[in-house]
Amino acid sequence: MHTTVAAERTVALAPPEAFALFGSPRGEGWLFGARCDSVAPGAVVSMRLPLDERGGTRGVDVLGRITRVVPSAAVEIEHTQPWRGRLSLRFTPAGSRGTRVQVRASVPPEGVEWLLHRRGVPLPEPPDDGAVRLGAITTASGPGAVYSMSAELMARLAVDEINADGGVAGHRVQLLTADDATDAEQAGVEAERMARLGCRAVFVNATSASFDAVRRVLDGRGVLVVHTVINEGGGDSPTAVRFGERPQAQLDALVAPAMRRADARRWFLVGQSYVWSHGAHASARRAVADAGGHVAGEDLTPLGTTDFTGTIERIARSGADLVLSSLVGADEVAFERQSEAAGLRRSVRTVSLVLEESTLAHIGPRAAAGLQTALGYFEDNPLAGNDGLLARYRDAYGSWAPPVTALSEPIYEAIHRYARVLHTDPDGGPSAHAAALARRIPAPREETIGSRDLVAPRLYVAEVGPGGLEIVDAVAGR
Repeated sequence: MHTTVAAERTVALAPPEAFALFGSPRGEGWLFGARCDSVAPGAVVSMRLPLDERGGTRGVDVLGRITRVVPSAAVEIEHTQPWRGRLSLRFTPAGSRGTRVQVRASVPPEGVEWLLHRRGVPLPEPPDDGAVRLGAITTASGPGAVYSMSAELMARLAVDEINADGGVAGHRVQLLTADDATDAEQAGVEAERMARLGCRAVFVNATSASFDAVRRVLDGRGVLVVHTVINEGGGDSPTAVRFGERPQAQLDALVAPAMRRADARRWFLVGQSYVWSHGAHASARRAVADAGGHVAGEDLTPLGTTDFTGTIERIARSGADLVLSSLVGADEVAFERQSEAAGLRRSVRTVSLVLEESTLAHIGPRAAAGLQTALGYFEDNPLAGNDGLLARYRDAYGSWAPPVTALSEPIYEAIHRYARVLHTDPDGGPSAHAAALARRIPAPREETIGSRDLVAPRLYVAEVGPGGLEIVDAVAGR
């Protein structure tokens, strides 16, 4: 059963004028914080709903896609973050020169739980029915939500497929999920809850800071921890496994070719002041030096930065003609959009380590044109089995579900792989299971979805062109 929540604002503009401002920078501050590059079905949109405005909080940010438009009258949105739901906006006359803008949110039970949990109410604890419990900590809110939009859906798809195939060792698999809110402390709290509820493994599809917090909380608790997204490495333990791309491999694939294409040598590094960017930039300095270049400057900003004016000015003053961005999520969106608006893209070529389809959609094709990245998966990847995976995903979650990306697909494969380990060794402990998961898979003659090397995945170099992220090269994993 869904709960309907409504809010409205009246503006001193006629309906066509108010409608024309929806999603534009001029209307972003007051029209429910809406931002989109076009008001058309399929366009990505972010909004801020005043659903928990207490003590000066800024409301709930939702990320989704426009599904229906009635010019000057209505906009309908399907969103995934921070829960799956629908929004409906109506623009109706209010007096002779005004417009009443009404938004109605259809909030499912999991959305109500999320809102209550945000206010400090504990999440309900499911009864123990003998199922094998797995935890998935993803990022449904905060700056990281942009890149994590399909992660929970992919985790659920994996568990549904495992159960449809008979479960694990005769037991159904149950998935417990949580939002770390792009906050390491919150990730630790959620990990503690999952351990208390008997999860045998916790899959962390979130920042390195959140992974570190989860690993510390669960150390010695008999729970396997699996980090499923791109990371800087390190933090290993007998009961923790880190999958995903490493920055050194990415940079080896990107730095020297970028320098040759641009006939340039001076780099500026842009990142965030936490462990991921520190590790990535250390790798960048090595890769740049090996390619005969040098680093002209570096800027590290707090996670959640929205104004990069100072960073862009420092890049311009440095004389750099190449930029490496290790920014993630909403920070990367803001930096790339502001760089393009400031004209920086005309003189500087940019390489982005964490640029996948969801982040690209929010940056927009014009602001992202020419950006390059190197990741282990793209939605249009020619890998055998990928078409079937995408078809099952769309069948399960609909045509408006967010794209499957390099930052969400690995949690699907990791859960399937863990289920196979459990099936053959149901009584094994987290150390044995971690060793089994971390064991390198011999490279098959033809790599397929489900047989990929998640420890050191094959990388695909892609550039943003008219069709989105277009693969231009492949690099063997290592």
